[in-house]
Amino acid sequence: MHNLHITAQQIRIFEAVSRHLSYTKAAEELNLSQPAVSVQVKRLEENNDVKLIEVIGKKLYLTSAGEHMFKTCTSILGELKDLTAYIRNEQDSIEGELKLAVVTPAKYFIPYVLKAFLNKYPDVTPSITVVNRRRILDELKQNQYHLTVMGRVPAELKMEAFPFFKNELVMVAPPNHPLAKHKQIPLSEIVNEKFLMRESGSGIRIALEERLAQENYVIQPYMELGSTESIKQGVMAGLGISVIPRHAVRIEAKYGHLTVLDVQGFPLSRDWYIAKMQDKVLMPPAVAFLDFLKSVDINKLLVMSDTR
Repeated sequence: MHNLHITAQQIRIFEAVSRHLSYTKAAEELNLSQPAVSVQVKRLEENNDVKLIEVIGKKLYLTSAGEHMFKTCTSILGELKDLTAYIRNEQDSIEGELKLAVVTPAKYFIPYVLKAFLNKYPDVTPSITVVNRRRILDELKQNQYHLTVMGRVPAELKMEAFPFFKNELVMVAPPNHPLAKHKQIPLSEIVNEKFLMRESGSGIRIALEERLAQENYVIQPYMELGSTESIKQGVMAGLGISVIPRHAVRIEAKYGHLTVLDVQGFPLSRDWYIAKMQDKVLMPPAVAFLDFLKSVDINKLLVMSDTR
């Protein structure tokens, strides 16, 4: 078995060249000469008897080994960045990167939470990725985020999760809907409506289907739409009704753009969770964010934002 011969400088250089697919741009980023960058990549290849980069028609392409090397170098540099942040934060200053993934419906309240958090910890650099549940599950396995906000914690992944906010799912309709002013509408009057729904496997859709199943109802969606925002727009346009988190429609309901129906068994109450992979060691910014979520009144934050 051959040992890999690579220096810390070569890791930085190869990662930059692979990211830019350019010796010149990598050299500019690293404040090195272009020949110095080329020499280091060539030396890396020769010392390990492997071809990492191919030049075809003046364009750079990573070989299969090069792709693997790029991922490894990116991971190593990420770990070093976290280590640097950890060492700095040992001096009682919370700073560094906070990488959050949030499922789509959470984007309607997380920015307000993050603003309050950054008021307290201004040296933290946040990065929010809004994705659907299916993509989050794939990317969690690749260790891409520090923390994840989700409505359902997947049983198939080893995760630690903490409930921090009640997620009320309400049934919404256009303001001129015939049932808009009715009280305690039975499900039997609802199931024949045209339902706008998220894709199969979405947390909100699962919650609705479970509620309907309690009374032996099964519905087929009139339309499947890819985001909470597109469903809201569809409801306001009069295409049908839907089930949406209350916090996602609070502005539209306040100004009469849609109405929350009074349906028996609704709102459905679910928890929002902040979760991490079980073996993930959190850096101080992520630890601080976790502690913040356990102490903050999110409903109060949202009310304050709506009255500005």
